[in-house]
Order: sequence, then C-alpha cells, then structure tokens
Amino acid sequence: MRHHARLATAATLLFALAGCSSSGTEGPAENPAERPAESPAGGTAGSLEDDTAQDQGTGQAGTGQAGTGQGGTGQAGTGLATATTSLGEVIVDAQGMTVYTFASDEPGSGESACTDECAARWPAVHADSAAPTADGVTGELGTITGTDGELQVTIDGRPLYTFADDKAPGDATGQGVKGVWWAVAPDGTDVTGAPMSPSTGS
Repeated sequence: MRHHARLATAATLLFALAGCSSSGTEGPAENPAERPAESPAGGTAGSLEDDTAQDQGTGQAGTGQAGTGQGGTGQAGTGLATATTSLGEVIVDAQGMTVYTFASDEPGSGESACTDECAARWPAVHADSAAPTADGVTGELGTITGTDGELQVTIDGRPLYTFADDKAPGDATGQGVKGVWWAVAPDGTDVTGAPMSPSTGS
C-alpha cells in the first residue's frame, strides 16, 4: 500500500510540474523600450522622420527652381540702335525716332541743361540700366539722372534727347534747331549736315 501511495504522489507532482511548464511558454515579456514610439498624430517616430525628410527635400527642390534671375538677367540695354535716315546713319531710339544732343550741355557734367519747357519739347532718352549698351553704337554710353529724376542716356558724357515734333521713325525735324540741336552718328559725333532732299539725294 505504501508503494502505491508513493506512486500516486509522484504522479501528482509530475502533473503539477507539467501544468507549470505549459503556463510559462507564453514567451518573453515585451520590453516597452523596444516598442516604436508613437507620434502625437498616431504614427510612429520613424515614419514621422521619413515624412519630414521628404517634405524638406521637396522644399529644397522648390527653392532651387524658384529662379534667382541668373538665367534671365544679362546686361540691360537702352533700346538704342542705328538707322539710315535723310541725315545718313544716325542713332535712333527703340521706336526708330532720331536722337539728338544739345550744344548747351557740358560733356561730363552729369547734368542736363534742358529743363521745363525745353524738357517737354525735347524728351530725355531713358535707360533701364546704369551701364547701357546698344547694338551698332560705338560711342561711349553712360547715364545721368535727368531733370525728370529718371536715368537719362548719355554718349561720350552728353545727354541724349528725342524731339516732340518728330512724328514718324526717320524724321529729323529737330536737326539744327536754333543751331544747338544735332542728330548723333554711331561713333558719338554730331551730325551737322542738313537732311538730304528725297528728290535730289543731296
């Protein structure tokens, strides 16, 4: 009887040990430190960092394309060119109107002597750059601040003007007015001759 009792006790212990073993196989406890941190919006920190990096890359690309103006700058011109008129080859403005110098202007003075009513009849030739250029013009171009407060083109230090009574490209009705207004050759010298007659060419 004692032998049977020992066997029964041993069997009970084995069953108890088997139960403990099966309940302990649930796996290791999760370490909270290894769990991905959640962002306030509900995503993980890793995905938030990825999204932020993508946003920054997009912003940088946009800044690069925003245009610094380098591709479209270049040295600004004056609209001046040369044309063959009844006076020969002279400098004209962007509309093809003859430009003139005023003998009362002192070359290199940085000022225009044409003011008030004079400025109304002889409008200044304006510049869109302090260092203007013009195709075909070999005289030295520059600028001053004109009497209207805007940049006025100069050639060899002399301000340039158009004439209000010239109505069409090639007109030169301002030539020789009062003996002080002269059209300008491409090299910057005054054209002092009279307009050629269309019928005689002289």
